Amino acid sequence: MIYTPHPDKYSQMPFRRCGKSGLKLPAISLGLWHNFGGIDTEENARSILRLAFDRGITHFDLANNYGPPAGSAEETFGRVLRSDFHSWRDHMVISTKAGYHMWEGPYGEWGSKKYLVASLDQSLKRMGLDYVDVFYHHRPDPETPLEETMATLDLVVRQGKALYAGISNYNAEETTEASRILRRLGTPFIIHQPKYSMLVRTPENGLLDVLEKEGIGCIAFSPLAQGLLTNRYLDEIPADSRAAKSWGFLQQEEITPGLLLKIKALSGIAHRRDQTLAQMAIAWLLKKPGVTSVLVGASKPGQLEDSLKSLENLRFAGEELGQIEKILND
Repeated sequence: MIYTPHPDKYSQMPFRRCGKSGLKLPAISLGLWHNFGGIDTEENARSILRLAFDRGITHFDLANNYGPPAGSAEETFGRVLRSDFHSWRDHMVISTKAGYHMWEGPYGEWGSKKYLVASLDQSLKRMGLDYVDVFYHHRPDPETPLEETMATLDLVVRQGKALYAGISNYNAEETTEASRILRRLGTPFIIHQPKYSMLVRTPENGLLDVLEKEGIGCIAFSPLAQGLLTNRYLDEIPADSRAAKSWGFLQQEEITPGLLLKIKALSGIAHRRDQTLAQMAIAWLLKKPGVTSVLVGASKPGQLEDSLKSLENLRFAGEELGQIEKILND
């Protein structure tokens, strides 16, 4: 059956201007880091993507190494784009990134012109696109001059392979310098993607101030702190959770008794707000000045539905915010 998007998709989603650019992003964007790779079920990926677009999510965030295996998330997205969304490309914001390890040898990661140009060409081929809307440098390179990396972002924009430039995982000082270089080059640098959640508040240590000053939008990734800000860890560490695995970014020893107490206390506030902890965590980010969009992942349509329900209550009373701060700072 030919997919037809929901006719009221845009009325279901608030859109926010990305920094001082002309681009608006949905308050919630969909990240394809996990669950869209070659080891996953494509029909499930298609169902999530259809639901996202039906509910007004127009921004789909990828990277060259997303999968697993690396590159396969872009391949999956490209196939669904051709089969379901080929008439709707101009209604979408599609982003990808390069910076982490993608292939063996000296040209397969970091921030050289050689790597970034080759990686973007590969990403476009995997997705079957002529251009992406945003091309990010995924992480700072301690060895390549920042001028080279930023000049490459400028190059791909001028070539028409990307409309806008972005960066991810840069600190405040690095972002200031990147902005200075791109402004001199005349490239539209519009967005920064930092890790940001109730439990990881590093962007508040200067980065958000830089983004406001420079007119750059902020899209927060890992808003649920690798699943910690969900109901999964309220009682115990589930056997199938990320923390129960010996690999990955979340390790069991990180989930201390003190952290569990904080999560349970936050869950209590969420319950009084008629929200899940995950919904409140997303809403808390969206009320932050300067946050353009929150990037969520989903393993199934129901999980995305749960995240979207956060939009039903984005207001926080002063007392609630005070309670949250006290819990997080204790």
